[in-house]
Amino acid sequence: MTIAEVRGAQRTDAAGPLETEYRPRHPLDLPRVVLYQRHGRNDPTMLVSGAVIWRASRTPAGTATLALREMAGGVIRAAAWGAGAAWALDQLPALCGAEDDPGEFDASRHPLIASAHHRNPGVRIGRTDLFFDALASAIIEQKITGMQAFAAWRCLVTWHGERAPGPTPRPMYAPPSIDGWRRVPSWSWHRAGLEPPQARTVVEAARRGEALGRVFLSATDGEARDRVLISQRGIGPWTSAETRIRAIGDPDAVSVGDFHLAHEVGFALSGTRVDDDGMLELLAPWAGQRQRVIRLIEASGVREPRRGPRLHPEDHRGR
Repeated sequence: MTIAEVRGAQRTDAAGPLETEYRPRHPLDLPRVVLYQRHGRNDPTMLVSGAVIWRASRTPAGTATLALREMAGGVIRAAAWGAGAAWALDQLPALCGAEDDPGEFDASRHPLIASAHHRNPGVRIGRTDLFFDALASAIIEQKITGMQAFAAWRCLVTWHGERAPGPTPRPMYAPPSIDGWRRVPSWSWHRAGLEPPQARTVVEAARRGEALGRVFLSATDGEARDRVLISQRGIGPWTSAETRIRAIGDPDAVSVGDFHLAHEVGFALSGTRVDDDGMLELLAPWAGQRQRVIRLIEASGVREPRRGPRLHPEDHRGR
């Protein structure tokens, strides 16, 4: 789907936003689909204010702020500010899952998936088409708790990103450029709570950022994209899968190595914990659509009961 299917894009005045209406051809759970891209509640790139979802991004055309509101009949009203405003509106359908093709997805293979699919027809897999943002955030989230990763992302984007244009309800920031990530000083990574291996991996990836992105996006399938990323030092299957999910909406990507995912999938589909191999075996009947099954498990609300106290994150920064 292209901007030709986004109705009525126009600039309201010389200094105002570009505005449009997007009419999805499919049921759409806007918050569930778009907010999948958020990194914690205090993510400086995403904000929910009342009925409006705000998103700041660094597009190929420049920074942009996007404001989305769902209207009667499922129409999405969108406004965008900044040099990248037109790009952001053009990309809006993909962000909302318009390019996600369920194909011959068979939810009937498991009663939980069938029920979740029936009750949540608006679950789609959106994409940002912003490769390096997805890669950098995935590297930052390696091997630490979500709370630590979200805090580090918030610090680095606020310190080294760019103030988002437009009348945002609170200050928002677009992530650094690829060169900006490469130039983040060592003390910023430390202050943000990240270890040297993560910082080094982001910086090394940024040195090859544009070329790496071109090769990644030109690859023809998930295995080929994995080979592109895993060839880079410090990037493994989990990071590659997370990048595939967020950047290109890969419906088959599975984040093998995730601390909780195998347990949640195992509990939902078999009633018991499994390891990564067990998870892949359970998901095998949906080959090609495994990420869709994971999304439906999340939408079902079924969760494995927690058995112990929360992990207390360690902080090795000097005081």
